[in-house]
Amino acid sequence: MDAPCGRGACSVGPDYAFVCAVKCASQQRKRKPPPYSALTRLSLPSPLLRRQPAAGDRRRLLPIPSARCSPRPSTHHPLRSGCGDQLAQMSTGVAVAPEVADALARGGAVVALESTIICHGMPYPKNLQTAMEVEAVVRENGAVPATIAILDGVPHVGLNSEQLRNLAISGGKFQKTARRDIAHVVASGANGATTVSATMFFAHKVGIPIFVTGGIGGVHRHGEQTMDISSDLTELGKTPMAVISAGVKSILDIARTLEYLETQGVTVAAYRTNEFPAFFTETSGCQAPCRVDSPEECAKIIHANKNLHLGSGILIAVPIPKQHAASGNIIESAIQKALKEAEYSQLLLLSSSMI
Repeated sequence: MDAPCGRGACSVGPDYAFVCAVKCASQQRKRKPPPYSALTRLSLPSPLLRRQPAAGDRRRLLPIPSARCSPRPSTHHPLRSGCGDQLAQMSTGVAVAPEVADALARGGAVVALESTIICHGMPYPKNLQTAMEVEAVVRENGAVPATIAILDGVPHVGLNSEQLRNLAISGGKFQKTARRDIAHVVASGANGATTVSATMFFAHKVGIPIFVTGGIGGVHRHGEQTMDISSDLTELGKTPMAVISAGVKSILDIARTLEYLETQGVTVAAYRTNEFPAFFTETSGCQAPCRVDSPEECAKIIHANKNLHLGSGILIAVPIPKQHAASGNIIESAIQKALKEAEYSQLLLLSSSMI
């Protein structure tokens, strides 16, 4: 199953997942939008904010008198200020890149991207190269990329090239930020690389309905004892967004992850397969709850979820392309071997402690 753009899989997951998400977003743009729903309902701050150009700072926002630009009714898009190309900012202090804000205001396709994969997933400069390639794939398919991160305590939706480079160079200096960590990172004026849960939170705040990532978190092995469950799953249960990924990270307990997603009311679909993928491999041994075979089918599910105000998210899993599955199987075999060795070592330690 070749990617439509002709690209192969990057080192952290298939590009095909990104392409599928972009095409889903594009299909959503072509469809007649449903009545204004909870997905994009967000009250505007008062007074509104407008952008004042400044050297090296394109996102400086200053209050403008409410008499010049009063907030629109709740049926108005949260990013459309009603004053030409002026950029509105959320009362929560989220800075939205002009390109992203313009696309959302005109009903264009926007795809959210996380930043933890850049800071904590790969070394520099491979991380920067991958981040730029992913954004390029989004653009090639007619959508606007919105990489999300917290910079000096300010959540940013959409990064320019300089910010993206600084993010990649800084790497581990950026705190890995899940929903739990947002308040602390913002309050302390720190830098945060957003995980799936934090990225979903900010993307939903500004009205972005599509988010693409490599692999989501899940229930860890022996999670029934440790209760180690990723906040990605609970976020999917309460944030109405479509998340497109290459499945669940194979080091996790995929079967229990799918059970937990069912408990959270999350729609889970596999793309052009009946089996849920395992990130590096096409198969996991777990049956997918439902199957979709085209971007149009993905868009219909997203539309139905949005139109019915279900309030929960959607996970669409796209398996690694067949031409890269062989390499994926090698990686998966190494992971399984390491897990067995770790389990054996744990048994040895337990035995020695009982002597």
